[in-house]
Amino acid sequence: MKNNREKGTLSSLLEILMVSSRLGLTSFGGPIAHLGYFHNEYVRKRKWMDEKSYADLVALCQFLPGPASSQVGIGIGVMRGGILGGIVSFIGFTLPSVVAMITYAIILQGLDVGDVGWIHGLKIVAVAVVAHAVLGMANNLTPDLKRKAIALFALIGTLMWQTPFTQVGVIIISALVGFLIYRHHTDNNDPKIQFPVSNGFAVTCLVLFFGLLILLPILREVTSLNWIAMFDSFYRSGSLVFGGGHVVLPLLQGEFVPTGWLNKDEFLAGYGAAQAVPGPLFTFAAYLGAVINGWKGGVLATFAIFLPAFLLILGSLPFWDSLRRNPKIKGALMGVNAAVVGILIAAFYQPIWTSSILAPIDFAFAAILFSMLVYWKLPPWVIVVTGAIGGSLMALI
Repeated sequence: MKNNREKGTLSSLLEILMVSSRLGLTSFGGPIAHLGYFHNEYVRKRKWMDEKSYADLVALCQFLPGPASSQVGIGIGVMRGGILGGIVSFIGFTLPSVVAMITYAIILQGLDVGDVGWIHGLKIVAVAVVAHAVLGMANNLTPDLKRKAIALFALIGTLMWQTPFTQVGVIIISALVGFLIYRHHTDNNDPKIQFPVSNGFAVTCLVLFFGLLILLPILREVTSLNWIAMFDSFYRSGSLVFGGGHVVLPLLQGEFVPTGWLNKDEFLAGYGAAQAVPGPLFTFAAYLGAVINGWKGGVLATFAIFLPAFLLILGSLPFWDSLRRNPKIKGALMGVNAAVVGILIAAFYQPIWTSSILAPIDFAFAAILFSMLVYWKLPPWVIVVTGAIGGSLMALI
């Protein structure tokens, strides 16, 4: 029995690694697009979790600081294969872009990739993927007029007041509205989610998160070690960012350019590469670390900036299922899930639509890719390859 269980665990971990690595190689378009890719792969195709549980996990990760899409991927990996599953899921999704960014820093520094046609094609792929995800989530999470109204409020609020804390504010207000409207809701059909993480381990992770946030700046002041200063800057950036990868870029610029770790030209040289690679935008840290101290600096920077995301999601998951099933909390989560739909629609417009659909031909190509994905049921990697080829051909027109 033990050998069979070990084989089953190994098989699950290999499956998680295979699926997450494929997503890490093909998930272009930023954090909101990643949620669309995850929804298509983990919910629609593999059915590792149901729509409601996925939406609840997304809502939790939107509320936590850090890279939301990476935290969702870690959470799904934990649910599927325990803590090792979360680590394997993170490695598969993140490693391709980390390797690419370190390579850019060491070999291809200064390469202008901002206007390459295939990159524009991949941005249009993100339009099709996110549109598909938004439609599916809207059908399930906003079935009545009240929740549609909450989603509309979230959409307008997110678009009109674009600050790092807008999403958190919108979620809090939507939770309050949902609680007031649905506090007597009696639907108890939500499946129980099993998180193989103990409460004690979760509390340890949360204590470690806050402890490092306090201790690292102190160590930075009392020591003269560059690697501690570097670790502190990346850890703090990963801990205090709300709103996803795009928000962390100016924060990192403020940490490293004025202090002389690297110059503005070196910073901007990596920005185009960060937009060109798949996977989480937080791997821009790998580029910065590699510019500062070679590949070892890239590895250190990647570990430091993603460590808060790991600690927060592992510290929150064990308590999340009991909260989401509590009748007093359920109404609030119904409001939050509706708000997530609105936030996704807002992100679909800005920055995904506005940076991708620049001409009628772009819209026509997006419609083709959307049809391939939704109606012809072609796998996402086919959509990605088609988008890259189509973007290159359109650049020649």
